[in-house]
Amino acid sequence: MLNLVNPETLPAPASNYSHIVEVPEGTRLVFLSGQVGLDTDGNCADDFAGQCDQVFRNIKAALAAMDMQMSDLVRLNAYLTDAGDVGGFRDIRDSWMEGHAAASTLVMVPALAAPNWKVEIEVVASHSE
Repeated sequence: MLNLVNPETLPAPASNYSHIVEVPEGTRLVFLSGQVGLDTDGNCADDFAGQCDQVFRNIKAALAAMDMQMSDLVRLNAYLTDAGDVGGFRDIRDSWMEGHAAASTLVMVPALAAPNWKVEIEVVASHSE
């Protein structure tokens, strides 16, 4: 089981994440490449919310392929192209995370690899055997 820690010596998290996630000894680690809003047919929504939901569907599917789930996430790094989407991102992330508070970083970038992509998320997961 992951140990989620927010020590009193650090400021309270600004949203649903943990400052520290300790991975127990003897667990599997999975590193997932950045996921974008493409579905299996190569389609991509035009809007941020549609892309963000697809990113989390992709993450959930990748984790399932490794017999893992969202509660196994240790770290989530998100890259957004528009600062105006931060609030929407937090809401969508929180709905997919179901209360789990992985360590998290949110970065604003000028662009992603394709001009229509608005969000990319990479994760690290851990699961005890």
